[in-house]
Formats: sequence, structure tokens, C-alpha cells
Amino acid sequence: MSETIRTADIIGRRLYDAGVRFAFGIPGGEVLTLIDGLEKAGIRFILSKHENAAGFMAEGVYHITGAPGVLIATVGPGAANAVNVTANALQDRVPMIVITGCVDLADTVTYNHQVFDHRAVFSPICKESFTVPNGYVPQLIDKAVAIATEGRPGPVHLDLPIAMSAQLHEFSLNEYRPLPAPVRPAKGINLDTAREWLSAADRPLMIVGVDAVNQNASQSVTEFAKKFGAPVISTYKAKGIISEDEALSLGGAGLSPLGDKTLIPLIEEADFILLVGYDPIEMRNGWRSIWNTAEKNVVEILVSPEYSYMHTSSIMFICDIVEGLEALSKNNSNGETWINKEPAIVKKETASLYGQNDPWGPAAIAVTIRSSTPRDTVVTMDSGAHRILLSQVWETYEPHSALQSSALCTMGCALPIATGVKLASPQRQVIAFTGDGGLEMVLGELVTLRDLKLPVIVVVFVDASLALIEKKQREMNYKNAGVDMNETDFAVLANALGGHGITVENRDALESAIKNALVSDVYTIIACKVPRGSYDGRI
Repeated sequence: MSETIRTADIIGRRLYDAGVRFAFGIPGGEVLTLIDGLEKAGIRFILSKHENAAGFMAEGVYHITGAPGVLIATVGPGAANAVNVTANALQDRVPMIVITGCVDLADTVTYNHQVFDHRAVFSPICKESFTVPNGYVPQLIDKAVAIATEGRPGPVHLDLPIAMSAQLHEFSLNEYRPLPAPVRPAKGINLDTAREWLSAADRPLMIVGVDAVNQNASQSVTEFAKKFGAPVISTYKAKGIISEDEALSLGGAGLSPLGDKTLIPLIEEADFILLVGYDPIEMRNGWRSIWNTAEKNVVEILVSPEYSYMHTSSIMFICDIVEGLEALSKNNSNGETWINKEPAIVKKETASLYGQNDPWGPAAIAVTIRSSTPRDTVVTMDSGAHRILLSQVWETYEPHSALQSSALCTMGCALPIATGVKLASPQRQVIAFTGDGGLEMVLGELVTLRDLKLPVIVVVFVDASLALIEKKQREMNYKNAGVDMNETDFAVLANALGGHGITVENRDALESAIKNALVSDVYTIIACKVPRGSYDGRI
């Protein structure tokens, strides 16, 4: 049975069937038909104040629902505003469908107002870019979703001509092409050798990355680590892949030189390293070639080949993460590991390394809030010194609950990601951690929180500085340039924009503020004043 409907309706229905329930952006005349089609299909369109923030809201929804995020941008400036968050989706492995309205091809011969080649801009920062054609629209949308979500996820761009959006097509329900079965490591000498190395290992170690999160491998990673006595280091985006209150969890690594001083010696001590979905795009350059495969057995399980050459491995398997762990583990065992208890020593040392026991400061703020919030709280972190510290200090118990821009490291992401998370999961507590500079980049999205009536908690580290860059300038003996700002009264700002605001300068005041924020029916900004230089010696 078929019916005649618009291209926009087909797009809406196929995205709805793929699990999409929200789309984000700013309307323009070129995308009004598309938005109508999405709404009629049951996909709620959410107005943001900027397309960049809209894309991060879409990412927040993805982390909760697993469905690809959807970003809508109109022709010209709308599309240009969407570039940063699209590049972020590519580097941070976020499945996203980016749809831009565009002027019809025939009109571009004699009309150039707001016109530029969207696909030329988006192609280098997307897995694929397509112009929506006059025909095969259901297949194109299914293809876009498949490309966005398969292997290492990422963005797919669709350029939708104005007239094509309203073009009528015969449409009939059709089944998705079946997903391929999970790929298992091939039997043979490589698998046999890897299993032998694992069985013989006295000091096995796992480094787990975002690919394992995207393949829902948390349970498998945890069971494997316990079975083989292998401590787990995660990248920042893989925080929570094994609960961080487990004895074998050594927390996150990536950008903290202080953290590396404790973790890299442990890596050097290991006699067997298993890289599980490890994507080095998150790591600073100090993680280049930190092991030598001529001296150490290194096995890698990846969903797609790794071409960065940030590291080497002795044996590599391109396969499903869960299937790879199962193949190494089945009918295999080892003896007692780490008899000198080095991982436990490292875990104990890091419990106070970053200033967690200080009377006040960024780490003290983090542990105070963690002790006052539910176990399943979702936190988002903006880029800056506070993010590096929080990624080491904030204890995470499940995947997708400590969110950040870890590969592209873009500022202004924490508030909109938190907005998307809260929209998709209103029952969970959601906290956005941000610096004052990062929040000032996206102040308009406080209005979005107000209008959506989302009681997100926003914690701002207030030091009137771009702290990480100021720290680097100081370490290079340069004068401050472009990093200082006047202090903003964020509490007053929140109260003026439909939320609650409070400024705190000690743990007792912070505990009270968090207690009140957890039961508020509107968003709360908690401005935590910290001295300049608070991150010195702490990251």
C-alpha cells in the first residue's frame, strides 16, 4: 500500500523509524517544509539560539537514546554556523544527521544571495555528503543513518533543495536493510597468539576508548577485566565504561600531564596491553609511542582500522568489540596478576593528587558535588582547565554520563549538551560544568533552558580568565594577552533570565546550593569563585 507524500514527510518518517524524536536548529524559509514534515512524523523541532549549540543539544540526546542526533540549518549563514559542531561530531565519533536547506540548482544560475556550496564545505568534515534527489528518498535517509552509525560513528550531511522538500513522491512502507551480524576475530595464528600472551601475562593492562562505549561493551569490558585481573585506563569519553569505584578502574587519561606521571609508569610496567576500542584522537601528544612492541605484547581490538600512527600494536583485530573480548576470553585464564599491587597504589595516590582534599578549589568543588548527587547523574564539561581536572576527579559509574568535547575540544559545548540530555531524560539529574569564558559564549542558551523548563544545574568556575590559556602564557613567560575578562555576576544573570542563581566560595555554601538545585523546577547557576592559578600543579 502506498501514498503520495512530500520529500519532507518521507525524511521525517524514516528518521522517526530510526529512533529520532528530536531535531534542533533555527528555522529559515528554506527549511520550513522540512520542519513541518518532521513534526508531522512525530519528531519535535527544538529552537536554539545558535546552530552550533543546536548540534550539541542533538549530541546530548544521542547519548541518552542511542539514535543519531539531527541538526537543521537554513541556507547560507545557518549552514556556516553548523560547521564547528559538525567537525566536532566527526572527531568525537558522534552520529549526526546534518540537514541544510539550499537554493534550487536552477536558481543558482542567476541568483547568488546567501548561496555558497554547502557540500564543498561539509564534505571534508562528514563521513558523507549528499544532495537529496528527486527519487529514492527513503533509501537515501536509511543510507545516511547507516553511514552515521556504523563503525566509528560520525556526521552525514544532506543538502535539501527548497523545491525538493515539497516534491511529491509515491511512498510505501519498506523494511530497513538488515544490519550485518557482529564481526568476530578470525580463527588462526593471530588469535591463538593473543590468547597465549593473555594467559601468560603477569601484569596485564587494558586501555579502553570511545569505540567500546559506542558498541555498548561496558559489561564485557568489566567482566574481562575482573576475569584476567587487568586494571583499566579509559580515555575521557570512555569514562564509566567500567564503574570508577571498581578496584580495577584507574579512571580517565588523555590531557593531564599530572595524571600521566602516575599512569604511564604503570603502562611501562605492564607485560601485556590490550587496547579496546582505543581511539588516540582524544590524547595529547605525550601519548605518542609510549610503548615499544619489540619489548611488549600489545593487542588491539578496533571497529575500524587506525591510521593515526600515534601508537603501534603487535596484533590488531578489526571486529565487533564485544565479540573480540569474547574470543580472547573464552576457555582462557591466567594466574595472579600485579603481585606488588601497583594498580592499587596508583589508585590510592590519585585519590588526593588533584587537590580533592583542599579546603576549596576546582577539585574540592567536584568531589563536594559528587558526594551530594545521585549515582546516575549526568555531567557535561566544557573545554578548559576545569575539564582536564574534572576528567581525572569526577567519579563516573556508567558510560555516557560524563560528556565533553574530547577530540575537537571546542568551547561552549557543556550547556547545550546538558540541555539535550535533560530533554531526552528529564528524570535524571544533569549538571553542566563550565568556565566563565565558556558560559559567556553561549549565554543565549540559558533562554532555551528557560523556555523548555529544564532544571539543569550549571556550575561555573569563576576566575575571570581563560584559565588554561593564561596558565600556558605564564609558563612560557609571556604577558597576559586576550585571556583576562571582567567578572560577570552569573547569579544575577540567572535570576534575570528565568532561573535561580547563587554565588559560593566554600564547601558548606556549595553543599547547600546543590541541595536546593536538585529540587528546583527551573535551572540553577552556581557560580563558584576560585582564585587565579587554582589549576597550577593540579592538572
